[in-house]
Amino acid sequence: MDSILIMFAVFIFLLFIKVPIAFSLGVSALVYLVLEGIPFNIVAEKMYAGMDSFTMVCIPSFILAGNLMNTGGITKRIVAFCNVFVGHVRGALAYINILASVLFAGISGTALADVASLGSMLIPAMEDEGYDTDFAVAITASTSVVGPIIPPSVPMVIAGTLTNLSIAKLFVGGILPGILLGIGFILPTYIISKRRNYPKHQKVDFAKKIAIIKDVIWALLMPVILMVGILSGIFTPTEASIVTVLYAFIVGIFVYREIKIKDIKNIFKETIIASGSVIILVGIANLFAWILTSQRVPQTIASGILGITDNKIMVILIMNIVLLFTGMFMESIAAIIIMIPVLLPVATQVGMDPIHFSIMAILNLMIGLVTPPVGLCLTTAAQIGKIPTGKAIKANTPFLIVLGIVLLLVSYVPSITTLLPSLMK
Repeated sequence: MDSILIMFAVFIFLLFIKVPIAFSLGVSALVYLVLEGIPFNIVAEKMYAGMDSFTMVCIPSFILAGNLMNTGGITKRIVAFCNVFVGHVRGALAYINILASVLFAGISGTALADVASLGSMLIPAMEDEGYDTDFAVAITASTSVVGPIIPPSVPMVIAGTLTNLSIAKLFVGGILPGILLGIGFILPTYIISKRRNYPKHQKVDFAKKIAIIKDVIWALLMPVILMVGILSGIFTPTEASIVTVLYAFIVGIFVYREIKIKDIKNIFKETIIASGSVIILVGIANLFAWILTSQRVPQTIASGILGITDNKIMVILIMNIVLLFTGMFMESIAAIIIMIPVLLPVATQVGMDPIHFSIMAILNLMIGLVTPPVGLCLTTAAQIGKIPTGKAIKANTPFLIVLGIVLLLVSYVPSITTLLPSLMK
């Protein structure tokens, strides 16, 4: 146990001095192996075991699909489509930001993809129309949390792989929480837009509406094909990721004709870099998780929590606090790999459905992406808007309240996450 404590101390120290999370996990794991006299060949074995999963093919495929969408003009058409319905409302671009995040989430699967693509487009556009930059940054960052909740979702792929849960059921279980988030963000947006008298666009005439809808139909069909295929059993989530890539490729080249041959090299280059960093992190985190499991850390934590109370309401509250705290400091994928296997036994002992727990845990850790001190999505959006992170944090407070309310609903109303999966075969 002394070696475990030293490993955690090294890990926390490395995080504190801002060493990248993958290296922090790897170095602290190596320190443990040295202290325990465990041969280093276990490193390659456990890293490979973490990465050697057919389901992991989803990750580079969904990342590639997101890159193809951005280059292929799908993202900007989704924004134009949203403008048809809410463009005439005060604070139109803010509502477009919310709607686009909900629609875009169904394809990209990652929060950072949402911030990088929609943020680079909408934050400057909102500034040009007179919106406060901190508000534009805050709403873009917070709505990006919807990405990993509404399917497809890279974090859900990893969680399902770790726990042997149905990824299709995890995907479907995230639909209602994602919709709740989208609806919840509307209230603070409405209040702030009215108070600050943000602009609205003119109504789009009928002929232009029809033209925009015709143009966007190919983009909107993508998430429909994806979910119908998964729900009907036509293809698995892994196969769905390949279908998404092929669809985005065909639409971008042959329908919208915005992907050029010269773009393909950069698209694949960006995908390889992003996918490689995620998969290496998964491998290193698997080594770290193996150490925790071999030392029965999950059982110790479970016993500790249940030793405090076996009341289900209080246990869920404690798990939420632990997950939120973890999400504030740790990269979300690494946190999923480490925390879900640790806390799942606690959840099942108090009668939580594993699908319910997994989605609750992912939502907690995604909220960490917009919560200081790390807040990766919030800091990325602040960089796009060129404002201090502290200013973005203050502007983000109303949206954090919405995230907290939805988290409580997801935590204590299990049917929000289990109703739709229960309808599946």
